[in-house]
Amino acid sequence: MTTSTHPWRFGTKSHPYALLETSVSEEWATPAGKAWNGYRELATRPESPADKKAWQRDGSPTQWGKTIDGKIVKLSGKHSKGHVGLLLPDRGQFWVAGQWLTYEEVQRLPADPERLEDWLTRAARVGGLTESVANWLTSVLPQLLHQFPAPREVRAAAWEALLKSPNVRMEGTAKDSLGRPGTVVVINTTYGTGEKRNVVERRLIVDTGRMVLLSDSQKSTLGGKPLLEGSYDKTLIEVGWTDSPPTVPALP
Repeated sequence: MTTSTHPWRFGTKSHPYALLETSVSEEWATPAGKAWNGYRELATRPESPADKKAWQRDGSPTQWGKTIDGKIVKLSGKHSKGHVGLLLPDRGQFWVAGQWLTYEEVQRLPADPERLEDWLTRAARVGGLTESVANWLTSVLPQLLHQFPAPREVRAAAWEALLKSPNVRMEGTAKDSLGRPGTVVVINTTYGTGEKRNVVERRLIVDTGRMVLLSDSQKSTLGGKPLLEGSYDKTLIEVGWTDSPPTVPALP
């Protein structure tokens, strides 16, 4: 479940307000690599109590077609019906760190932090990575905690490798939006300089017993100003194997 503040404002110039967008998405994959994706937009609503008051002054609309500046949008205060569809055919592989791997190859990924980091670094070079490998690693390692069918030993290695990254720090424990406790790590990444300096702070809560990612929140600034397009709060409601077939995501 992902929530983010819409980057534009609504209402009137004297009483503008921000809207909070929420969606639920699911991905399924068989061991053969066939994958589906499901998506459902939830009701858009004012972000804060102050925004709610401005929204009420605006007539409490449940549909939005334009922003204050006249930009065209399509937002609704009602849940959408959602959809589910085929994402990948039976090609028998998973796209991991820029490489197509079979299920068996995913199982054989290094279960040692240093060896795993070395494998990922070599994969980056094979893929022609042009950005900082260190920054790339801190974006890829969390994926192994929820996105691929890697065994727990590999996920544990990914966690240990992440903690050794120079731009990563631990911040004790916390509960996610569903009340589940986990260990907090913060990843700080900087791109560019001056007015184009983009600073991204990513906060993860991880269940280190199961070695599964629980939540992923990101705050982004550009030139010292908040960049809403790069900010979000994501809660992973469920991660693991299932016998249930792909369906439209249920309401949380």
